[in-house]
Amino acid sequence: MATQTATQRQAAAKKAAATRKRNSAKQSGRRASASARRTQSSARSTARSAQRTAKTAARTTARRADAEATRLEALGRQAERTLLIPIGAALEAWDRATDTVRTYSNRRRATQRLNRFERRGATALRRGRRSVQREATQVRRDLDRSANGLQSEAEDVVERIRSIA
Repeated sequence: MATQTATQRQAAAKKAAATRKRNSAKQSGRRASASARRTQSSARSTARSAQRTAKTAARTTARRADAEATRLEALGRQAERTLLIPIGAALEAWDRATDTVRTYSNRRRATQRLNRFERRGATALRRGRRSVQREATQVRRDLDRSANGLQSEAEDVVERIRSIA
């Protein structure tokens, strides 16, 4: 996997945090609902348990709101990335273009760059030539071995025919 930028990591972290908060809020909400049902079914419904249920419900609502706010932040970061990536790419292209102009507008730099290209080309050509020579030598050796094997087999067949005749 490719490495992530700080903005990507932040967006992923915010998204994961929002999911965790949302799941926690759901679980907390389930607990609050279960508590409310037990309270209604029990004959000893007191003001204290009603307050506790209300407090849990308020906390659940606050958590859900916080989870949604976190999710909106993550979406904002993703939108920001979609804006920043093309700008960064354009700046990178601009830098490359100015570097190229700077290199080839100076005679000494242009000569150095062209000499470097020439050396790289010569090196690649030598490597390719050596590789072809190695391959040709290997093929010759294989053919010689095959020919020697066939020749010895043919001699054996001739000897058998002479011994029979």
